[in-house]
Amino acid sequence: MLRKLPSVEAVLQSELIAALTDRYSRPLVVSAVREAVAGERNRIMEGGRTEVSSTAEIAGLVTEILEAKMRRSMRRVVNATGVVLHTNLGRALLAASAVEALAEAATHYTNLEYDLARGKRSTREIHVERLVRDLTGAEACHVVNNNAGAVLLALNSLAEGREVVVSRGELVEIGGSFRLPEVMAKSGSKLVEVGTTNRTTARDYEQAIGKDTAVLLKVHKSNFKMTGFVSEVSLEELVEMGRRKKVLVMEDLGSGAMIDFSLLGLPGEPVVADRVALGVSAVTFSCDKLLGGPQAGLIVGEKGPVKRMKENPLSRALRVDKLSMAALEATLLEILSGPRVRQTMPSVRMIAETAEEVRKRSESLVGRLGPVSDALSVTIVEGISQVGGGALPGADLKTWLISVTSASLDENAIESALREGPVPVVARIGKGAVYLDLRTVLTEEEPVVVDALRRVADVARRKR
Repeated sequence: MLRKLPSVEAVLQSELIAALTDRYSRPLVVSAVREAVAGERNRIMEGGRTEVSSTAEIAGLVTEILEAKMRRSMRRVVNATGVVLHTNLGRALLAASAVEALAEAATHYTNLEYDLARGKRSTREIHVERLVRDLTGAEACHVVNNNAGAVLLALNSLAEGREVVVSRGELVEIGGSFRLPEVMAKSGSKLVEVGTTNRTTARDYEQAIGKDTAVLLKVHKSNFKMTGFVSEVSLEELVEMGRRKKVLVMEDLGSGAMIDFSLLGLPGEPVVADRVALGVSAVTFSCDKLLGGPQAGLIVGEKGPVKRMKENPLSRALRVDKLSMAALEATLLEILSGPRVRQTMPSVRMIAETAEEVRKRSESLVGRLGPVSDALSVTIVEGISQVGGGALPGADLKTWLISVTSASLDENAIESALREGPVPVVARIGKGAVYLDLRTVLTEEEPVVVDALRRVADVARRKR
């Protein structure tokens, strides 16, 4: 059987394969042919073939391999988990105006670093500086690729070779097992821990300040909460101490709220403008979390410290491209618009949606499923959504969930079937059931969820 197997060269000379070279590069076609022939050889060796595949049949396999190789790995999915800023699913969705700005920047030349009024070279921050000043009251700003990069650049610029004083209870770990002490070590600054895990006092900071102290660092615990016998030093106290001791004060704010989420009935999250108003030297935060924009990190604060960061050679390595800058500018303009942000910013709209609104949408969607009760049990139950993205820890959002169970499929099989459609639907697995939270499902995505549930019902029927 192995001797009868067509050679790679024979398959390459077939008419079907010759036609494929008009659509794909020859090296890619050759690679696919070798993979197809090798696969057939292995199946023969394993006893999985009773007859040898023809050249035409192998050519058909080559077509399938090529189509799989050329399929994009990053795909659109429907987020039915109820986690608004889902890190694994890309965090904040952009406002329509930001998408439009990004597409325009991607398909045309732009004045990224060109001053149209003066006809001279400029800097890319010029497109957002005015907006950031209006929103935060900061004297200056600098944009980098993410908040970890912002912290790295800030500490390297302000404290390389010198000491940075941080409360032990604020030495946080962010997603992907990246820890603040490790980022600080890479910045070249020297970490000085003060206080204990649960309690740090102003006296702890006072005693740690010496001639080598460059920065007092405050880190907002944006992805966890401590309760009970705890105490921490406020940013106001640190700023006053920094003025007395002539030491810079910096805050890593993390999620970067530009609007007051307490107005939406959520636990208070520090607002950037309020932190700047306290007189802090520099504040760093993410742009793709509570700000609702593209991945980027913003540094805002006093002119002197921010200028040192801009002039740091690391800025070149950490800068954002024109697409992120275009989307960020459009996002900031949306935030400046005021009340309409609840309609135009997807993440804000999802966070602000009431449980009753989610319930009505859920009941409407279940009503559109049609006859599936013979295969699935679909009910509406109370549940909790989360903001996610290391933002607003403990801020559980009341919601209603679509619960899906089946006598012939367990919860893992249901969840897997939802992910296997043309547009994967990512849901939440619970005890004995799969839950879909429409809080994070766009209205125009609801038909996709309906089709996915009908497909799961078909799978369940075949399993009976």
